[in-house]
Amino acid sequence: MVTTYNGYVSERATKTPGLTLVSYGGKAFRFDPGALCMELVTTGGPGEFARYEVLHEPADLVRWVERSRLADGLELTVTEEELAEVRALRDAIFLLAADRAHGRPLQARHRAVVNAAAAEAPLTARIEADGTRAWAPGATGARLLATVARDAVELFTGPYAHRIRECGSHNCTLLFVDTSRPGRRRWCAMEHCGNLHKVRAHRARVAEAEGDV
Repeated sequence: MVTTYNGYVSERATKTPGLTLVSYGGKAFRFDPGALCMELVTTGGPGEFARYEVLHEPADLVRWVERSRLADGLELTVTEEELAEVRALRDAIFLLAADRAHGRPLQARHRAVVNAAAAEAPLTARIEADGTRAWAPGATGARLLATVARDAVELFTGPYAHRIRECGSHNCTLLFVDTSRPGRRRWCAMEHCGNLHKVRAHRARVAEAEGDV
């Protein structure tokens, strides 16, 4: 299963935090949005981003969970109504993250969507007889909704709230949390937009030098 967002096709390659994205040009690169709730944002979005929607049916959400940073072993049951609620939550998180990235006030209607979902019961884990960790039975789309919403609350009220950013490339609007120690991350990924920026800058310098000859 692949997911699309802002001109990219994404596929979960490993269970470590982050996503492997493949641009429509065929170049694969690693993108870590920095939080569970921001991983959900890569599945589509409001307005013009609706054309990148990949959560069309409950099975799509189940497959996203398998590729997310949530621990393995979650047996999830999702209804059509719950899927619609997850999409609405995702769109609210998308808009909150975009506002935060651009220094705009967080809109009350978007905060209300997150707060309402976060007030419900989340997914729960338990200790197995052999001492391992497992998900408790009864995992539903509603509990997933609450779990993602609570992650969003932690993000937007926590120490990394001021580090929510949009990729610095002129044609990429991927949103991420800069969790790097220096806090100077500019690109969705250095091996993608970062390198493209360096190539463009180099070509501009060469052209300027040739023009001075």
